[in-house]
Amino acid sequence: MTLLISLFLFASCEKTSTIGLQIDPSTAIQGSLVDTVTISSRTLSDQIVSTNGLARNPLGLLKDPLFGQTEASLSMAVNVPSSAYNFGATPTLDSAILVLNYGGEFYGDSTANYSFEVRQLMDNLSTAESFLSNVNWATSNTLLGSKSGKIYPNTRVKVTDIVAGKADTIRSASPQIRIPINKAFIEENIININTDNFKYNENFLRFFRGLQVKASTPSTNGAMMFFEFTGATSGLYLYYKKQNTTTNQPDTVSVNFPIVNTSAPVVSTVTHNYSSTPVATQLANPNQQYPVTYLQPLSGLRTKIAFPYLKNFVANVGKVVVNKAELVIDLSSGTDPIPFNAAPRLALYRYDIAEQRKNIPDNDRGSLTTPADPRVTQTAAIFGGYFNAIKKQYVFVVTAYIQDLINGKTQDYGTFLAPTPTDQFSLAPSMASGARAVIGSFKKNPVAGDNVMKLNIYYTKIN
Repeated sequence: MTLLISLFLFASCEKTSTIGLQIDPSTAIQGSLVDTVTISSRTLSDQIVSTNGLARNPLGLLKDPLFGQTEASLSMAVNVPSSAYNFGATPTLDSAILVLNYGGEFYGDSTANYSFEVRQLMDNLSTAESFLSNVNWATSNTLLGSKSGKIYPNTRVKVTDIVAGKADTIRSASPQIRIPINKAFIEENIININTDNFKYNENFLRFFRGLQVKASTPSTNGAMMFFEFTGATSGLYLYYKKQNTTTNQPDTVSVNFPIVNTSAPVVSTVTHNYSSTPVATQLANPNQQYPVTYLQPLSGLRTKIAFPYLKNFVANVGKVVVNKAELVIDLSSGTDPIPFNAAPRLALYRYDIAEQRKNIPDNDRGSLTTPADPRVTQTAAIFGGYFNAIKKQYVFVVTAYIQDLINGKTQDYGTFLAPTPTDQFSLAPSMASGARAVIGSFKKNPVAGDNVMKLNIYYTKIN
């Protein structure tokens, strides 16, 4: 038996070069690489977008030596807890707290002290027709609430739950900011108003109008924080005493006037000030090629790239099949000091003839109404765009897109790079992340250590 097994084993162990059909060297496919295709790149202002209905909304003030100052405020409609809510007889307000739940994203200095100020909106947000990020919402001059100190965007907090007729309980709640609101204002504008204003949410929105929160100028670089309003945990919490009808004794109760963007608008206003920065220089000279370009979320900055001489490559080489094409983008050295970490992910997209944003075929996964491109990469990770912290670069697989450009199947009406959150690929300007990046540009004869952008084309020449 041992002898037979040995014979079988030896019979199956052939050299790999002898397995399968032999290939005639004259007919073997020979692949070539070209990495000198010219790429032009320009820094452009990104488009302004609506900020209502976001998964998370920005709030903060960020001072960046390269990008200038970015400020984001929150304007929020406040909803009734339920139709025809009733405070009962002779309610007495103990306190009012504005609760804003963090949305799992933070960019900037988390060790600094921050200050927040709350004022009432002058207009009813629910009647507005536009919620673009550059709209400034007017407020009263009266300060309704403020809070200063350190923030803890990743730390759960202990809160007291008021239980009617029973002992209060303490529970762990999601990371949040809690801002005390002026009691007299709440008594006058909520507690003591006509109950008809609680009958329908539309009535209350028209009467109360809502609140705006701003972050004051920090002494350090500051930060951009993000808060979520998709659930009913953010809101204006009131703690008050009312007469218990059973015991005829005062009873402390609580109620949440929720701030949720599925019921009424929650929007951000974002402003960028690039004065005296290299960004301002590039925006003022849009036709000049610079060694670096700038990428910034929050309707900030994007980079437009083009391959102006790709047709010359085809004319010189002839017909080719692109085996693989990679767009390799180096981060500019020294542009990501703490707390200004490089954007963890970039989006790559194109314009169609109507200048509408479209996925390139390598990332075209289709939709409910359109099929996916059959050449799409298997996963988003293969398509790329994620920051490699070791190599300090981003890489995209663009094989199908470059093949289409070479064949003339697709016209390059504009190809763009922009920051996008790690957890979502966004064709629209991202309002859900604060991280930016400074990236290299094409260089014909780079030397070791240069930070560049290049297109690697692995191709096979065909007849």
